[in-house]
Amino acid sequence: MPQSSPSADAPLFIVLNAGSGSSDAERTRETIESVLSGVGRAHRILYVEDARRLHTVAWQAVQEARIQKGIVVAAGGDGTINAVAQVVVGSGVAFGVLPQGTFNYFSREYGIPADTAEATRLLLTGRIRRVQVGWVNERIFLVNASLGLYPALLENREEWKQQFGRSRIVALWAGLATLLRGHRRMTLEMEHAGRLQTLHTSTLFVGNNRLQLEQIGIAEAAALDEGRLAALALRPTGRLAMLWLLARGAFGRLGDADEVQSFSFETLRLSVLRRGRRGGRIKIATDGEVGWMRTPLEFRVIPDALPLIVPADGADG
Repeated sequence: MPQSSPSADAPLFIVLNAGSGSSDAERTRETIESVLSGVGRAHRILYVEDARRLHTVAWQAVQEARIQKGIVVAAGGDGTINAVAQVVVGSGVAFGVLPQGTFNYFSREYGIPADTAEATRLLLTGRIRRVQVGWVNERIFLVNASLGLYPALLENREEWKQQFGRSRIVALWAGLATLLRGHRRMTLEMEHAGRLQTLHTSTLFVGNNRLQLEQIGIAEAAALDEGRLAALALRPTGRLAMLWLLARGAFGRLGDADEVQSFSFETLRLSVLRRGRRGGRIKIATDGEVGWMRTPLEFRVIPDALPLIVPADGADG
């Protein structure tokens, strides 16, 4: 993947989500200010306390960056990074990340440090690498998109986090509670590689992050390096079997299970069948943020769409 260097004096427009991750937002802001002011780098921090304003503030940051030939930076978890990247894609503006979330799959995939001070210094020394994004019905996703059981799991996990705090242990217990509660199966009609297929499943998961897919043991993770996305579906099964699948995923063996169907693709069109009819809306999660979309759903990959600042000495994977 070709790389280039951003301008050494490009101003930084940093969208900081005060509600992301376990870090104290004010302390994060002070760390960013300390690093950038210490080297005299022009910057502006756009502080977002209400997540509903993320898109508006991101749009403002992109407009200012275009005028001043600057760089837009997202400081938050994968959902915040997605919201800002949604506006950056196609704008001609370079994109930086200061990860503040629980899992930080996107930043980890590209070697961006979890430590805020180190990640801020990377903005000053890194290079630009154009990375692919996934696309579903006019929304991008950097890590994954899903429908069925997985969005329900994410919603329950968010409720647990609000009560018990943000941690991987809380996320795990929320997932267990969701699986034990059960979930209705979906009937999907998928058009892929010139074939039409009917699929009965409790969830469909589309991945655009090699690290996450490798972690749960999906062989199609390697296909992302070939400009593709990876999909996996769980065949309908009982609650105990679902718990067993969760355990297999934790040990990186999910792809070996008979209940899992996986494949890679560049484009995928699917409809949800309800009582033999197509159409309607369905709940879908993109990078951990849950919303509604009208069907049919059109998934595709967009190569080289996001000019991301990565470590200068990082492998060009």
